[in-house]
Amino acid sequence: MDITDYISSRRNEALLVGDYGLYRKQLSRRLLTVRRKLGRTTPKGRKYTSKAPITEEDISSNHEFIHLLLLTSERAWAHAMYMKSMRSADSAEKAISGSTRKHIISRLHKSVTVSAQLVDLLKADKKSTAGKRNFLEARAYHSLLKGTLEFESQKWDRCLAAYSEAHILYTSLAKTSDASQDDSYRGLLSSIVEPSLRYAAYQVKLPRTLPIDSIVLRFLQDSTEIHALLKDGASPAEEDALGPTIKVEKEIRDLPKTITWRSRTVKIEDANIAQALASVSAAEQKLTLHLSASNDIDFKGKAAAFDEVLIPSQDAVDATKSAIDELTADGVAQSDQRMQALQITRTAVNYALVGWRIGRNRVLCGRADGVYMDSEPSKKTKRGKEAGVKVGEKEESNSRKLARLRERVVLYDTTLQSLESIKELPGVAADQTLLNELEMKRSYFAALRCLSIARSHAILGHLKNSLALFARALEHSSRSLSNEVSTKATADKPPNLEVTPGQSMFLQQLLQGLVSQHRALVELHNLSSDAAKAASLKESNNVPLIERLYEYPANGADLTNLVVYPPQLRPIPVKPIFLDVAFNYIEYPWRTKRARDGGSHTSDAEGQSKVEEKSQTRKGWFGFGR
Repeated sequence: MDITDYISSRRNEALLVGDYGLYRKQLSRRLLTVRRKLGRTTPKGRKYTSKAPITEEDISSNHEFIHLLLLTSERAWAHAMYMKSMRSADSAEKAISGSTRKHIISRLHKSVTVSAQLVDLLKADKKSTAGKRNFLEARAYHSLLKGTLEFESQKWDRCLAAYSEAHILYTSLAKTSDASQDDSYRGLLSSIVEPSLRYAAYQVKLPRTLPIDSIVLRFLQDSTEIHALLKDGASPAEEDALGPTIKVEKEIRDLPKTITWRSRTVKIEDANIAQALASVSAAEQKLTLHLSASNDIDFKGKAAAFDEVLIPSQDAVDATKSAIDELTADGVAQSDQRMQALQITRTAVNYALVGWRIGRNRVLCGRADGVYMDSEPSKKTKRGKEAGVKVGEKEESNSRKLARLRERVVLYDTTLQSLESIKELPGVAADQTLLNELEMKRSYFAALRCLSIARSHAILGHLKNSLALFARALEHSSRSLSNEVSTKATADKPPNLEVTPGQSMFLQQLLQGLVSQHRALVELHNLSSDAAKAASLKESNNVPLIERLYEYPANGADLTNLVVYPPQLRPIPVKPIFLDVAFNYIEYPWRTKRARDGGSHTSDAEGQSKVEEKSQTRKGWFGFGR
């Protein structure tokens, strides 16, 4: 069984939804269930009788006895933490004293006693199948509880000794465990052990520059026993992993004592900052070797290697911010020498972190910061061998090219934002030389951004837009060369924030060629469009002038093409309303014959018919009709 995982999982689940009181109730219910399984409960209605102590044979036969001891010890610890949290919430300004403090120490003492019993049983029981690792975890758990007891008792030397033993055991177990168990060990170290060690070291007047490893090795009481305990039964690989952890006769690796930013050098007084900077230096060397030895790795693989530098760099930034916050909480003025040194350190570590982030973006952009439009390796398509066609590579589609260019633009935008964030660091706004360098670098990456957008327009066929963007990129590139600043970038180091004059010169030469090329393409496009317009104008000029009276002849009227002569028979559109109006005034043959037939009538009849005809002519549309 995994003792550490068994305890950590229950703590995290209970404290996620409640407090130590809820955790204690859950442990009590679980403890009752285990006791019933083992037959160690007092029947209802009977007098309580003490149970026989747990022996090695019990543990060998059933591992539930280990759970019984763990739950008992953990419930006592949860009871003590619940009382402490309730007391702290009621009176945060006053220290816990009196009967409450005695009760808390009593509960912790019981927890330590039960865990010590478990350690003795696992150590003495040779028939137990628990294994060596369970014994180490039980020993580390006992040291953790013992350190908590001494911490509440304010016995700082004993507290440091107990937490040092827990630290070295959990660190050793983490090096020889899988990922899931490693998280449990690291969680206990970061949340309980290391903060308690740092506070107890402060109480015994140890300097803040002393790292955690040095504190552990100084207060480890019996290093020979721990060394033998870890080496006993370990494999050669485990011995190599555990060996550096338990060295007490050698010094901790050299840590940087100072840090230099521009022309100022300050001392590093915080141990966490020194450790983080040492980790950054070691990771930088590994990254340099990795990139120089692996030229065939793709850009994404190279960018992933930057994570080994970014993580300790971020740790250095966090450690610096924590140190500044601590001094601010203590009421230290900004003019104090310690605060000034930390502000300079903060600017230096943040500048380095931004540099590594930009270096990672530059690697992701491709060869030479994305200047080249290299196509990604495409999948090869095999055609029929019977047809005699060789295996060829499929050409990259325009949509894929546009997607890659879009990704580069996002990376350039992130780089420009990072450069702007540097100006907000302490002391940067007053350094005009540094501001000029930042402006030069900003112009360089802005030119790369315009270059990628221009290529996107060129792929889509928008030549005028691409020419304007290429010209804009050339302006940015010229501006980056106008500022003559020194640079420290070298070819054998990983890319970071530094830009060499050679890179800027190469980009400017490339942009000059692209501007000339697209200027010629735009000119050819304009000539072809003018030719098309001339052809369409020529076709429109074949129409006679009489049919184009609605057009204004800007170049003069063509007097040789006034009308079509001789006229040709052509259909013309006629509106029906015109025929309806002229109906009464057109002499049709059938109307002439009807008039002759009605001529024999008398004059009165003719007059009457004329009146009727006159009245009928007013019918129809608009007062007239048939």
